[in-house]
Amino acid sequence: MRVPMLDLVKKHAPIREQLADCLLEVLDSGRYINGPYVERFENALADYCGVPCALGVSSGSDALILGLMALGVKPGDEIITTPFTFFATVGAIARVGAKPVFVDVSPEDFNMNPALIEEKITQNTVGIIPVSLFGQTPDLDPILATAARNGLWVMEDAAQSIGARYKEKMSGAFGTMGTFSFFPAKNLGGLGDGGAILTHDEVLADKMRTLRNHGGKTLYFYEFIGGNFRLDALQAAILSVKLPHLLDWEAVRRTNAAFYQAELKDIEDITVPVEMPNRHHVYNQFSLRITNGQRDAYKKRLESEGIGHAIYYPLCLHQQGCFSYLGHAEGDFPIAEQMAQEVLAIPVFTDQPEVVVEALKKGPLS
Repeated sequence: MRVPMLDLVKKHAPIREQLADCLLEVLDSGRYINGPYVERFENALADYCGVPCALGVSSGSDALILGLMALGVKPGDEIITTPFTFFATVGAIARVGAKPVFVDVSPEDFNMNPALIEEKITQNTVGIIPVSLFGQTPDLDPILATAARNGLWVMEDAAQSIGARYKEKMSGAFGTMGTFSFFPAKNLGGLGDGGAILTHDEVLADKMRTLRNHGGKTLYFYEFIGGNFRLDALQAAILSVKLPHLLDWEAVRRTNAAFYQAELKDIEDITVPVEMPNRHHVYNQFSLRITNGQRDAYKKRLESEGIGHAIYYPLCLHQQGCFSYLGHAEGDFPIAEQMAQEVLAIPVFTDQPEVVVEALKKGPLS
């Protein structure tokens, strides 16, 4: 492939020696679960995000589940979120027995439309999970205001947006808690699964530390029914090496995004993503909107030119078979459904953006 969607081997090449050294250091330490490597990463992450508490966990999906468990979410509770996101957001709600309640998205940023939240609140609503999709937060102030007005908690799913900012405050640091994913393809990714959960609430953080270790603080004695949600020492050490490079990697993404925005903005059928006011976008994905039914033809063009691409996401969650019990029908969330028909992500962490532009300027391939 001429231009892969993401070349992790190439990304890691400049720090390969550091990564190899840290792998050997952990191997020789004999400390593979919890311990100093996890604590070191948690402290660095908390400092980076400007929060007092950061907990490393086993994945971004488990971060969501752990947060919901700590908040005491139970069957019958309702949680408001978006239908246009990765499965884990809504899957976590369902797995703790709660009901996902969807609101449609805004076409400008692909995120939850804050103006539609209030009408979805019932006596069973306990919280809101806004997703900061593709590396940009939603408009968080009205979401937080609606939550405060109705006595609801807010958990930001920031899996794709580490380093993003809303009014100069870091993504993940809003509301009651925020969650990250360190899946390898993320802007800050491990060499396997990993995640984190942030909070300003020390009491809540202490409860989550217990829950992530099966629910006990002392071996074989359990206060809660928890789970095995721990981040292993090896991934923590790797993430500690990579965290100081995050700003440099982000700069590559933002530079390429600006290039794409300038070069593609006048092409018929292509709408480029934009950075909304008061927000700092980190472009975990650069998802074009291909209008007028031309997405498949542009997808063919990229394939013919050997250029990586992806569709995030081809089918909204309210239309997935596993959520059919919610009773939704096609047309219930028209903007989200439209986005699913139009989005096409192109390589944004690449040293060949001009090759991508050249291919797209050739037009759709029928």
